[in-house]
Amino acid sequence: MPSFVTPRRSASAATSPAPNAETLPRVCVIGAGSSGIAAAKALHVAGIPFDCFEQGSVIGGNWVYDNPNGVSACYETLEINTSCPRMAFSDFPMPADYPPYARHDQVRAYFESYVEHFGFRHTITFGTTVEQVEQASDGRWAVRTTGPAGERVESYDAVLVANGHHWDARWPDPVPGSFTGEQIHSHDYRSADQLSGRDVVVVGMGNSGLDISVEASKVARSTTLSVRRSHWVMRKMLLGKPADRFVMPGWLPGWVISAGLRVSALTAGDLTRYGLPRPTHRPGQAHPVQSEQIRTQLRAGAISPRPQIDRFDGDTVVFVDGTRSRADLIVWATGYRVSFPFFDPALVAAPENDLPLWKRTVHPDLPGLFFVGLLQPLGAVMPLAEAQSAWIAETLAGRYLPPPDAEIRSQMIAEDDRAKRRFYNSPRHTMEVDFEHYLWSLGRERRRGARRARAAR
Repeated sequence: MPSFVTPRRSASAATSPAPNAETLPRVCVIGAGSSGIAAAKALHVAGIPFDCFEQGSVIGGNWVYDNPNGVSACYETLEINTSCPRMAFSDFPMPADYPPYARHDQVRAYFESYVEHFGFRHTITFGTTVEQVEQASDGRWAVRTTGPAGERVESYDAVLVANGHHWDARWPDPVPGSFTGEQIHSHDYRSADQLSGRDVVVVGMGNSGLDISVEASKVARSTTLSVRRSHWVMRKMLLGKPADRFVMPGWLPGWVISAGLRVSALTAGDLTRYGLPRPTHRPGQAHPVQSEQIRTQLRAGAISPRPQIDRFDGDTVVFVDGTRSRADLIVWATGYRVSFPFFDPALVAAPENDLPLWKRTVHPDLPGLFFVGLLQPLGAVMPLAEAQSAWIAETLAGRYLPPPDAEIRSQMIAEDDRAKRRFYNSPRHTMEVDFEHYLWSLGRERRRGARRARAAR
């Protein structure tokens, strides 16, 4: 059944803190963004003792405009690309008066309400940075932090990594020539004030790149969109409803889901008529890109599409087809690196954003290390992070028993092969999953593991 969270699915508010069972493993959660609070809530409800460390002073991570943690990419006009009922946590619907696609400030308020409703704010230690995570000789995890209490080292049975993957900006290789204007990454974009009255070149056709191009087209002197690889751009509304309401069950084979996405992409309208190149991949072979306004602005001539940049020439950008655009600001919407500054790269690293994990959660070579939200779904991360967190809590509480190691590794290979067949080869797709299929597959494994746990008692 597709995931839609409606008001009748709201869970009761917490009236008192959940008791911690000291016989259960002690856990460290890194980060209090959307994935971190999902993890904290699951552990809190299960009575598992834990610490959650957040380097900023507020919850919400990437959804907090000018987040004091200094790493949020949130900008003034940011709104969700997944409709509210599809983004919400399963037992806490978004307010009924929210628009179909909530603004960033509404999402932040929703997260605040979630934490208050389930009563676990006291479990989060703010203003604290996790500096280092090491595996000790006894298999436990030594976590070094710095915060208001100074530097501390604590020992944990498990670590849940929820530090996000949209904060470490990926810059392109240097472009030949010299540029006299300003260059920023989309991570540093905050509002249209940065674009007003300028000649802007936006590089990249992901969701942020299209959002910034649209905003620039309204206030800049000129706006150019440079595209190395074009994408199918979906509409956010279909037949007067959010387009993601029209979904298929997760148990269907990948080719059926891809076919549905192809129909959606083709009915959204062809952008080649406005000068953008035709995508070289089929719809459904890439992470979805959505925009309601890009077609209007291209049609009006407010955005000039161009191919990849070839070189700089002072205040001019020269493209590979020989065309030129005057520019005093370049916005590189070129994505992010997956990085973990608290791990020794010899222990955990993600070269080219590739970190193989079982169900995008479990590191098979490092018992007690889990990742929450380290995936890129065709939909919202939040429901998947919630399911991951519940699964981890079941594991730590002894209510779930994993299959043999050989089966875990076999499943990992199969999942990796499925993703590589499904999406074109790119660092952008190393963590890609189908939203419904992932929830269905993980739910099935949780049920199987629960049966194994009961049989082992």
